[in-house]
Amino acid sequence: MRLDLHYTESRLVELYDRDNPRGADTDFYLALANDKSARRIIDLGCGTGLLTCELALNGRQVIGIDPSPAMLAIAKRKPAAELVKWIEGDADSLGAFEADLSLMTGNVAQVFLDDIEWDTVLNALYRALKPEGYLAFESRNPLARAWETWVREKTYEQVETPFGPLECWLELRNIEEGRVRFAGYNIFKNTGEELIVESELRFRTHTELTDSLVKAGFTIEQLYGNWQKDPFTPSSRHMIFVARRD
Repeated sequence: MRLDLHYTESRLVELYDRDNPRGADTDFYLALANDKSARRIIDLGCGTGLLTCELALNGRQVIGIDPSPAMLAIAKRKPAAELVKWIEGDADSLGAFEADLSLMTGNVAQVFLDDIEWDTVLNALYRALKPEGYLAFESRNPLARAWETWVREKTYEQVETPFGPLECWLELRNIEEGRVRFAGYNIFKNTGEELIVESELRFRTHTELTDSLVKAGFTIEQLYGNWQKDPFTPSSRHMIFVARRD
């Protein structure tokens, strides 16, 4: 998996939580951890650790794992960070943790572009879970065509940051075989510096995700279309999977 500049460039990493604040998804996963009485939890692709640190409260054992040292550096500064075991790496770094619950949040599932890579991640999470343990993650529904809004006219904004005024927007590059390529433009006004972040995401269908979970040994227990737990429909923006290790 190749990390784009959103996860490695120091200024963009510092601004990550501004663009990805605590929200309904955080509440959903915290409630799921409670509902499943999960005491040992893996947060794969934990990023800046916003959810990870909250999960670590109430005596839980939590692993936060991410391949970006810059993101983990932010995570380790958060309240309760000392309660988390942080790992710089990927799913293969986990081993057999005997977790009750494994999570992939923030649409992390979409950064695994190749099917072999995605299968490898699912297999690693299967091994890290105890029997009857749970895996939960979300992915954007390709039928909702979210990428159609990733254009300057719909995403342009000017914001104040610790690095001075910033202009930013998205531009769609191309779509091919479920892969969506786009660029994030960041103009630091004080210096005139233009930082262009090239990104790519995989939009797997409901069927593709279902088949991959079954292949890896999971049974899908719930599939939601939003954070309020409404059933998934073809018009849902998200597919939120809760699957049990067989």
